[in-house]
Amino acid sequence: QVQLVESGGGLVQPGGSLRLSCAASGSIFSINFMGWYRQAPGKERELVARILGGNTNYADSVKGRFTISRDNAKKVYLQMNNLKPEDTAVYYCNARIRTISERWLEVWGQGTRVTVSS
Repeated sequence: QVQLVESGGGLVQPGGSLRLSCAASGSIFSINFMGWYRQAPGKERELVARILGGNTNYADSVKGRFTISRDNAKKVYLQMNNLKPEDTAVYYCNARIRTISERWLEVWGQGTRVTVSS
């Protein structure tokens, strides 16, 4: 079994910062990409940022404010600065994982809520 567990969400005022963390665990052989998606009320889930090796890509709406990083093979972070009310959403960690039984899985975390409000 493979799982992703997020942490770090919460309530923050506009202009503030939060750091989301995601840790992968289970029968993992390797991880391809890791990324963050978000889903705001009444909207579809959208890609926020993704990292593969040394390459990153971001949604236009977060460029210059959010930074995705990995400190080892199984953890990914999202540093969010200058948060805006429109960043309010549930944030999901996502990864493409190869298990020790050589299956490729796309795995989602349970989500962590971020609310930006004064």
